[in-house]
Amino acid sequence: RWLSGSGVNAMSYVLGNLPKQALLSITLSPAAVSANTTAEQTFTVNGLLAGDMALVTKPTAQAGLGIVGSRVSAVNTLAITFSNNTAGSITPTAAETYLVLVSRPDRTITDGNF
Repeated sequence: RWLSGSGVNAMSYVLGNLPKQALLSITLSPAAVSANTTAEQTFTVNGLLAGDMALVTKPTAQAGLGIVGSRVSAVNTLAITFSNNTAGSITPTAAETYLVLVSRPDRTITDGNF
């Protein structure tokens, strides 16, 4: 919804599509990622809903290993895609506390329909 009225900047916008966000701190122990590949792994995170968006950060750097995608793949399920850019298998550090920013829109806006 656009704001209007005396003293209101006409370019201001009331954020109405994203009523809920949460920063979760979860301990994960991902499996090994094979050489020169990407692999999606899933983890149970209670409270996630289909349609939620998830942004994941790993607390430490590991040479050749990256997070290249994250999503809520099903109710209570977080999917993280790891990338291994080396010639050998890499196991992400066990029992690390990842940060997950979860955004829950009240509806999905279709192209040109906002």
